[in-house]
Amino acid sequence: MVMEIQKTKHNWLNKGREYWRGMNLILKNPLTTFGLGIIIILVATALLAPHLAPYPEQGRGMSNLKERLVPPGFRHPFGTDNLGRDILSRIIIGARTSLKAAIAVVLIVIAIGVPLGLIAGYFGGKVDEIIMRFADMILAFPSLLLAIAIVASLGPNLLNALIAISIPWWPWYTRLVRSQVISLKEMQFVESARAIGASRLRIMFRHILPNCLSPVIVQATLDMGYIILSLASLGFLGLGTQPPAADWGVMVSDGREFFLKQWWISTFSGVAIFLTVLAFNLLGDGVREALDPKIRWRFQRK
Repeated sequence: MVMEIQKTKHNWLNKGREYWRGMNLILKNPLTTFGLGIIIILVATALLAPHLAPYPEQGRGMSNLKERLVPPGFRHPFGTDNLGRDILSRIIIGARTSLKAAIAVVLIVIAIGVPLGLIAGYFGGKVDEIIMRFADMILAFPSLLLAIAIVASLGPNLLNALIAISIPWWPWYTRLVRSQVISLKEMQFVESARAIGASRLRIMFRHILPNCLSPVIVQATLDMGYIILSLASLGFLGLGTQPPAADWGVMVSDGREFFLKQWWISTFSGVAIFLTVLAFNLLGDGVREALDPKIRWRFQRK
């Protein structure tokens, strides 16, 4: 038992060193560093949104018809919308909404998909068939189309949008973890754990699951951008965040009828969506390269 504990500690120390080396490699990639910088700015903006917004009350939805459709200038760097609300303030407040919603969806799909993938891969047989056929059934539908159908039936608001996006997203994590578990459960360290009498739960969550975390982290990082884009799409269609709350997709939708003359209403919120999705994609690619030992050596030689 003492030898097992010492071996486990040694494995965790080695794994910690590997992750630390991988994180150091991220900074050697300029594109990944650029994406990480944008995400740091986004997180700081979301945390300090009420203090950074020049007009926080307008960011939350209060109208100001005296300054309706004002072009970008000194008082309003990004201009105002058709209700006189400062666009910059609404983008800053909307960053908090988008980031919180994306984190919530990622946590929900990980909490559902990872345990189901772990169970399906470890037990196999009928358990695997039931879980994976249900996952395949959900994956048979286009994710955004299924999300639209779900939120349309539940009613348009942010909570229902989170549920609607989470439902078609968790099977990807189930398939990812299942494939990892199938390859890991026959390895020697798992056989050793079985030989010393470790329970199934201990083997699954103590020995197998930690070795599945790298692809899950990479997938979650990549999905953050796509989830923000999906939430913005639902907001654009009027099925996500409801006015007067700030949401980037709603802001793009609000500026459609004014786009030819008051271009700034849709443009700046669209740029915010574009930069956020790009940043998470760049960071996800960098994390994948840093955590994948098959391609990590290429960056270690630079």
